[in-house]
Amino acid sequence: MSGITDGELEIIGRVGVASNLTLVCEIAAPEPDGAPLRVVYKPVRGERPLWDFPDGTLAGREVASYLISEQLGWGVIPETVLRDGPFGPGMVQRWVTSVDNRTDARQRLDLVDLCSPGTVPDGFCEVLRALDDTGNEISLVHADDPRLQRMAVLDLLLNNADRKGGHALEGVDGQVYGVDHGICLHSEPKLRTVLWGWAGQPIDEALITDVTAFATNLTGPIADSLAAHITDAEITALTERTKALLERPVMPLPNSARPIPWPAF
Repeated sequence: MSGITDGELEIIGRVGVASNLTLVCEIAAPEPDGAPLRVVYKPVRGERPLWDFPDGTLAGREVASYLISEQLGWGVIPETVLRDGPFGPGMVQRWVTSVDNRTDARQRLDLVDLCSPGTVPDGFCEVLRALDDTGNEISLVHADDPRLQRMAVLDLLLNNADRKGGHALEGVDGQVYGVDHGICLHSEPKLRTVLWGWAGQPIDEALITDVTAFATNLTGPIADSLAAHITDAEITALTERTKALLERPVMPLPNSARPIPWPAF
């Protein structure tokens, strides 16, 4: 039976705006009348070198981030594996069908969006105000949504250096998914995110309960599963971030000169 781990990848397109080579593929269904499985394939050989992350490690970091999301029981990151493909080994992840594809999607703001200052709708948090390319003032906002806040807490643990607006997707199944976790899990502080709307607020107790259970197994079986994808020092840093979050279960304040990735979308 073909599946995400072993089915043949047929390339059907490319995500042109991605920094690294990102291919859209389909895996044939095991049954003749079944629908193919659509996935995203990022080969290691297509990764753009970065000054602060070792070459050839981004695919593994995507898989490690998925494993952490699963161990927390949150399902934030779509199923992600490391496997061979047409351009060699790489990250393969289930495609998320987003509500952005529906004709009525623009009748409301996206999970992360822009609006005019003073027009932030109920249920949204304002992150910052800036000027657009024409000099007009705009507000960067995100939904005050518990599904999105769960993603923000996951980003704290992952030390996500690149949570852009377009990396938070509302699936047609009602789940909120995060994608593009190649520059996560560095041993040094790297958090850059657009999800600062809860800064300084206590983290929901249910999320802390999940993180507590995660911490219990982190130094054992979880660490073993991560060892194939990130270094011992990075696993130790993950352990320290988890402990710090439990000791002070509050969303942090921005504490760097560049707390938001650029571009933000």
